[in-house]
Amino acid sequence: MRNKFDEMLDALNIELIKMGALCEEAITCAVKALLDKDNEMAEKTFRLEKSIDEKEREIESWCMKLLLRQQPVARDLRIISSALKMIGDMERIGDQATDIAEITRHVGNENIFGKVHIKEMAEATVKMVTDSINSFVKNDTDSARCVIMEDDRVDELFIKVKNELIALIADNAQMGEYCIDIMMIAKYLERIGDHAVNIAEWVEYSVTGMHRKENVSL
Repeated sequence: MRNKFDEMLDALNIELIKMGALCEEAITCAVKALLDKDNEMAEKTFRLEKSIDEKEREIESWCMKLLLRQQPVARDLRIISSALKMIGDMERIGDQATDIAEITRHVGNENIFGKVHIKEMAEATVKMVTDSINSFVKNDTDSARCVIMEDDRVDELFIKVKNELIALIADNAQMGEYCIDIMMIAKYLERIGDHAVNIAEWVEYSVTGMHRKENVSL
């Protein structure tokens, strides 16, 4: 019975990796749509978001099977409950990637990306998402803590982008609407980083039984 349960947990890890990969691709495609004015990348982001939603439902169903058909002990319950929390954050990451893609449909044609750090911010958030999922699969709390600390860098990049956009508007008020669109994209990227932090915190909980923000222990 235990061997069967372990096999199902391994399968759960694989599905989480797949969902994480979909999230990474969605963010990358959304930012590429923005930087390259690539409508096909925007459409691909929308398709990926649907795949992320489907994967969330699959993993949720898998977790329910683990809870109902097997006999999980406390450690197993932490893993399964953490996985359920994580897929919620990944689903939101998919939503925010599509929010970015949606903006690219009507964003102006001004080329300011050499003057703002949007690409760097996007790369940092993708790495946070990747590392947070990998830390769960590897039960690696050190990597999870690195993700949590990396959020400070994303927050710093957000402030930098905001200040850069303010300076651009000060030089040319006609760019105001365009800069607001870019500011919204930066905010979505910051939120994606926050969701990666949430995932990392649930990794810590799955291993230690304690959550640094929630009043939970098991």
